[in-house]
Amino acid sequence: MQESLKVVLVQTALVWENPEKNRESLSRKLKSLKDDVDVIILPEMFTTGFTMSPENIQIEEGVKTVEWMKQKAKTIGAAIIGSIVFKEEENYYNRLWFVKPDGSTSTYNKRHTFTLAGEDKKYVAGHKKIIETYKGFKFCPLICYDLRFPVWSRNIENYDILLYVANWPKPRIEAWDTLLKARAIENMIYCIGVNRIGEDDIGHEYPGHSSVYDALGKQVAFSDQEELIEVTLYKNHLRKTQHALRFLDDKDNFNLLD
Repeated sequence: MQESLKVVLVQTALVWENPEKNRESLSRKLKSLKDDVDVIILPEMFTTGFTMSPENIQIEEGVKTVEWMKQKAKTIGAAIIGSIVFKEEENYYNRLWFVKPDGSTSTYNKRHTFTLAGEDKKYVAGHKKIIETYKGFKFCPLICYDLRFPVWSRNIENYDILLYVANWPKPRIEAWDTLLKARAIENMIYCIGVNRIGEDDIGHEYPGHSSVYDALGKQVAFSDQEELIEVTLYKNHLRKTQHALRFLDDKDNFNLLD
């Protein structure tokens, strides 16, 4: 079992509704990475920005982006995670892809669509979490607005890393900071948040604040600049903390009903 994991958080500006330009921009950024990176995490809707006009995106762009992720994962030798606009049959999804270097994939459809922006009118909500194991670490990947709903993220699967990809705007950034820390403490795991930066074409400003918190709620990485943020996570930190403070043993049992 691998005892440490090098993770890269990609905090980047996005070109509005232009998958090709965003893939090109990200390709340039990822060229700087060394071959010892294990996981790369991109923001929510990293090829378009947080668009409520998915019909503006060519259907084939979803497949093109997944193929791009597979190619980058293989070339770099790291898993790549991020969400995109994806159309399946007649439905649009805000779909997160977890792509491994061997080309295997798993997906998560955003459970809590953002009603304030009308996301629930444009995208079909998901109903199932995924827990993905990679290099000995168990991941629970979620998307943006999911952060506000702690029951959905509750650590009943004994995962090691809870992560959120996001387009979280400046006016509510204090909530982002506070909730990421809370999710780490209550679940006794590493909690990662990857937000975009810059301004979109409808006037929303995004300040970044991509960060990582350990199982005690200590911030171990943070940035408010456009950059790649590297951080190493340690299995032993989780083992020692959870063994010394057995708070998860006292968690409430529940079943989540749709």
